[in-house]
Amino acid sequence: MNNKNNKKVAAVTLGCKLNYAETSSILRGLEGLGWEQCGPDEGPALVIVHTCAVTGQAEQKCRQKIRRLVRMNPAARVVAIGCYAQLSPSLLAGIEGVSAVLGTGEKFELCRYLEAAEGERGAPPAVAAGPLSELRRARPGSSPPAGGGRTRAFLKIQDGCDYGCAYCTIPLARGRSRSLEPGEVLRQARELALSGYREIVLSGVNTGDYRSGDVDFAKLLAMLEEVPVSRIRISSLEPDRLSREVLRAVAASRRVVPHLHLPLQSGSDRILGAMGRRYTTAGYRDAVLRAMDAVPGCAVGADVMVGYPGEAEEEFGEMCRFIESLPLSYLHVFSCSVRPGTLLARQVEAGVRRRVEPKEAARRSAELIRLGEDKARSYALQAVGSRRMVLFEEGCRGYTPEYLRVEVESPEGGEGLAGRELPVLVERLGEGLQLHGRLLS
Repeated sequence: MNNKNNKKVAAVTLGCKLNYAETSSILRGLEGLGWEQCGPDEGPALVIVHTCAVTGQAEQKCRQKIRRLVRMNPAARVVAIGCYAQLSPSLLAGIEGVSAVLGTGEKFELCRYLEAAEGERGAPPAVAAGPLSELRRARPGSSPPAGGGRTRAFLKIQDGCDYGCAYCTIPLARGRSRSLEPGEVLRQARELALSGYREIVLSGVNTGDYRSGDVDFAKLLAMLEEVPVSRIRISSLEPDRLSREVLRAVAASRRVVPHLHLPLQSGSDRILGAMGRRYTTAGYRDAVLRAMDAVPGCAVGADVMVGYPGEAEEEFGEMCRFIESLPLSYLHVFSCSVRPGTLLARQVEAGVRRRVEPKEAARRSAELIRLGEDKARSYALQAVGSRRMVLFEEGCRGYTPEYLRVEVESPEGGEGLAGRELPVLVERLGEGLQLHGRLLS
């Protein structure tokens, strides 16, 4: 750096929880070399921006954030890393003030590239975004040691995806599916538990595709029973990966919570086929019902996508009716973003599939959001009058194992509740789908 005595580093992460877990691991590596973490407004010599490219809007936010950080820290070296850096390294390198651009594999070798970021300002950026075919192993990623009242940690167990859905850039940005060795997963999980976390969220691009040798995802869940933590939560599972073995592992576990997130994307078989998804609506329904049968009281949430090119009003209506018929606990609603380099982008360019008008996509999104709120309200109301264990995170608020948010009244204003798991009698549902209750001990 220009000031050799300044070894302060700031990191800004955009996108998924997997990015956050990886950023934490990268920063721990820098700390081992004498770097000190700070905020982006505290005079860092190095600023790391972990980028996201899941949508065009996400890319725009990355560019805006990079430019803002350059303006805030004119003497710092700004390094862009991650998915957007892998997909569009030249574009990011062209932003004035960027010192280096490191792709999916290279971001974990950031220390090796620091010399390239030590030249005079205005020197050409160092750019490294190698072929993803050379990535043979998953690199670790996990939340930093517990502190500041944090109770939930994210633990990366898998990276990349082999599915190749027509709309998705993940195989282009992160490569093929690969998993951490179970011994490494267990080691990191124990460290997170011993540092004070009460809940660990297993994260990956395609989490249920975990496999290392003869250990698959179901066997890994069984192995994690030995980790001294109150709760283990599965971030997301592709419906075709919800095997009977996985359900048996969840049902038998003392730690894995009864909460599953199963991406749906569309409730129309024709659109699911166009997307390249590996299930039908009948298969998805079967997965949801099997989960609720095997794990009583299980909360099942879903991702849904609106405005997929070629989605007619008929297919949208099918999706709404299908979702209405399912006992889902919530929806995450997304608008389709046609990503360069995907099969969908080629189909749109060739006129094979026509984009949905933005106003129509917005209308459909609003309708699905309302439907999702109805589902969430119905599910939350089932908890009223029941006794639930709540893991408190901040103040008087916390979450049940099913990921229902609960607030209690405390004479101390919530002081001392963070990190504790306590029984609560749920008494009512308030505004914003906020459950309210009282402590039973």
